[in-house]
Amino acid sequence: MTEVSFYHLQRWPLERALPKLLEKTLQAGKRAVVMAASDERVEYLNGFLWTYDPNAWLPHGSRREGQPAEQPVWLTSADENPNGAAFLFLTDGAGSDRVADYERCFDLFDGNDAGAVQAARERWKACKDAGHELTYWQQTDRGGWERKA
Repeated sequence: MTEVSFYHLQRWPLERALPKLLEKTLQAGKRAVVMAASDERVEYLNGFLWTYDPNAWLPHGSRREGQPAEQPVWLTSADENPNGAAFLFLTDGAGSDRVADYERCFDLFDGNDAGAVQAARERWKACKDAGHELTYWQQTDRGGWERKA
């Protein structure tokens, strides 16, 4: 079964957490799919990941650039894995029917939005019912993550 890790964003936004997790993904030699809720959000993240840190380089692409097999990180609003990724990142409440196709899934949700928290609880229950291995990560005051479950 897939390891599904829920990341409760309380102290920083997705834009701060996602690049760091993707950097670690690439350092581990893995490929990733990042699912967003809309094509507009994909385009925003696409531009943001090129500029979030002037000293970093995070290779990625989306349908606009094409060539998914060449992209170590693929940004999409569709439930697809065209780059053969082992890791799936769910953002903005996006959900996937293909979680079991991945080695690991990261579900990042806004802990300051009651609706997002409730939706994450529902995704947690669905993943648990599907037999996935679940972990819950909460942000610390020091800017890191603490495993809670």
